[in-house]
Amino acid sequence: MRPTTTSRRRYAALATSAALALGTALLTAGPAAADKPQGAHCARESKIRVPGAEVQKTACLEDLTTAGTLKTGHTNQSDWAGLNAPGTVNPTGVPGIQVDGYFPDTSTSNTNNGWNHDSQFVLRIPDHWNGGLVVSGSPGNRAQYANDFIISDFVLAKGYAFAATDKGNVGLKFHDDGSSPGGSVREWNSRVTQLTIASKKVLKQVYAKAPAKTFMFGISNGGYLTRWQLENRPDLYDGGLDWEGTLFRADGPNLFTYLPTALKNYPAYAATGDQAAHDAMIAAGFVPGSEFLWPFHYSVYWDLTQRIYREEFDPSYDGDLKAGTPFCASGTPACDADYDYASRPQSVKDSVASVQLTGKVGKPLITVQGSLDTLLPPRTDADVYDRLIDSAGRGALHRYYTITDGTHTDGLYAAFPDRLRPLLPCARSGFDALTAWVDRGVQPPADQTFPRPASGDVVNTCPL
Repeated sequence: MRPTTTSRRRYAALATSAALALGTALLTAGPAAADKPQGAHCARESKIRVPGAEVQKTACLEDLTTAGTLKTGHTNQSDWAGLNAPGTVNPTGVPGIQVDGYFPDTSTSNTNNGWNHDSQFVLRIPDHWNGGLVVSGSPGNRAQYANDFIISDFVLAKGYAFAATDKGNVGLKFHDDGSSPGGSVREWNSRVTQLTIASKKVLKQVYAKAPAKTFMFGISNGGYLTRWQLENRPDLYDGGLDWEGTLFRADGPNLFTYLPTALKNYPAYAATGDQAAHDAMIAAGFVPGSEFLWPFHYSVYWDLTQRIYREEFDPSYDGDLKAGTPFCASGTPACDADYDYASRPQSVKDSVASVQLTGKVGKPLITVQGSLDTLLPPRTDADVYDRLIDSAGRGALHRYYTITDGTHTDGLYAAFPDRLRPLLPCARSGFDALTAWVDRGVQPPADQTFPRPASGDVVNTCPL
């Protein structure tokens, strides 16, 4: 069914903050706490020195969850706008220490804390620590607080410390940080590694022992980071939860092997219902039945994602232009709708190869994927990554769960409650299954597709 004018307006209303939202919030840090007996509220706050940080500040907070940090100014709601469905219930009331800061960097696009400095991080240390650490990188090109509502609140309430990074570059010009092609994404991985190592040392400063278990947990680009860390730095982690991670492969598939097809064909389909255009999009990997989501993704995600990531890996395609011409028609010179990854120079493939995934995970990994993901379709992403893991002989370390009616952005659930299902509760259930697997040897369910339940609270529950 082709989209109506009314539905397009509804997508446009949703789009104002859903894609790559960035904002500025001035954080206020409390005075440095005097050293307290271990186990007291904010114990040993004054001992904290984040290794390698150029700037840091600490705050002793009564509540590290977003219910508290929204009141005290220790989060930025713009960072996490659009990532959860309305009605999501989060835990509250987790006292402890928050550490904000940044590592040395030359790019300056992150305006959080009034610093205008990239490589910002946040570390939260609950008073009642369970001995574990959860590390995450921001999805899209958002800043370090992007995971506060969807991940931080949840794991803090379980007793985990939580650390997150802006990945070293943020915003729609993340590619323009002075690095060579692929360099901005390569920095993402190094910044996660840097923060993980530093956070473990900070926890030892506070609790006199390093974390017993460390997990990665991320969505979208954060899911990619989870995959990459478990492949390349498994020594630092005990497991990971990959929530619809991005797949980079030099020989495809990748973003550039299917997004141009959408940009070239969707306008014709939207205008006339052109069957050939529709069939071309399905052949490229988009899921039959996801057509009602195409208007939103065309206007918010497909064009923008293609242009800014193509600029990161292949800046020469459009000459002196920076990230091409938005929504250009096929046939326009250097139009991303006509981008042909296969015919681009080997240097482009080499830049993608520098960040690609191989499937050679070294620690347990659970992947949660929505069946109606219309930015990273299963056929071009999670299905392929699952096969890569199996081909690498690491299948025993991986579980792959497809959630029927889940899509890439839970914020869309409000517009289509009869057609979509939020993935956040499924990712949280997946994390519980991961920790049971790692901590107690409880084998998680086999790879499978979970149907949408006929009843119940799909916003907050998702038994696996």
